[in-house]
Amino acid sequence: MARTSFRPFKGSLRSRRRVTDEELAALVQRITEAAQALISGDIEGYAARIKHAHDYTLMSPYGGDPVRGFDDSDGALNALAQFFRGGEAKVEVVETYTSGDLAVLVVIERQHGTIGDLPEQDWSLRVTWVFRRTADSDWELVHRHADALVHAIDHERLGALARGE
Repeated sequence: MARTSFRPFKGSLRSRRRVTDEELAALVQRITEAAQALISGDIEGYAARIKHAHDYTLMSPYGGDPVRGFDDSDGALNALAQFFRGGEAKVEVVETYTSGDLAVLVVIERQHGTIGDLPEQDWSLRVTWVFRRTADSDWELVHRHADALVHAIDHERLGALARGE
């Protein structure tokens, strides 16, 4: 049986002002710079651009259960820096959605580089970023969902992935 849970919103309801085109453009620039920093192993640069909310969730391109929270300990950040060993990243915006203090960016991260012990290759991802405006009008990442299905696959391959093969 699937695990379901309801998590009530724990923040305060701020003014529901409209997200401006300038704010969206700044968020797109921020995630573009963050993607480049991450694939390059510049974890400090990534962390300087992306603030993770206390209730952050990640649906990783590696699959598995959703991850709750972001481990920003020195050990975890050092492990990320060792894992991402260099490359290039560009972001293509597919669509954006905004409502009140939320902004959703649906993008393709076109990436090429060296990750883990694999040789340099294409690491492009389909990514959904969900940001929430904070009380001081900054943006925090509340959810990221990524998958590597930028290149279409057939029904049989999808079935194999669904079976965990």
